[in-house]
Amino acid sequence: MKVVLQRVSRASVSVDGAVVGAIDLGLLILVGVADGDSPSQAEALARKVAGLRIFADSEGRFNESLLDVGGAALVISQFTLHADVRKGRRPSFTSAARPELAEPLVEHFAESLRAQGVPVQTGEFGAMMSVELINDGPFTVVIDSADLERPRRG
Repeated sequence: MKVVLQRVSRASVSVDGAVVGAIDLGLLILVGVADGDSPSQAEALARKVAGLRIFADSEGRFNESLLDVGGAALVISQFTLHADVRKGRRPSFTSAARPELAEPLVEHFAESLRAQGVPVQTGEFGAMMSVELINDGPFTVVIDSADLERPRRG
């Protein structure tokens, strides 16, 4: 699984002109599921995201997590995170999980965030969505669940 975290002061997602999810301070989280991804990876990512210290404390240092600042998450499925652009000019999405695997894992990720104490709003899986955000910083982080399993160098 891959997630793209964007720290936001406000974000919303709409389907057919109607807002289906909105948050104020927190994280817009784009979630991409690949073939072979598992619920345990979704849980590990949720723990990492909830505790990641990417919000400023009173001294302006990145010492606060989403939980520390009382922020929320807007979780949106994004299969295009698994685009392969190595060949030709058209991205291939063959490594992205099929919807019957991806949808339950995106939902499991969102539920795992809730279990950590994070208020979560979501987009609508498989729908054409319009996402609006006020990026705070901007501050964007990409996390691949495979990276959480590798030993850190140095």
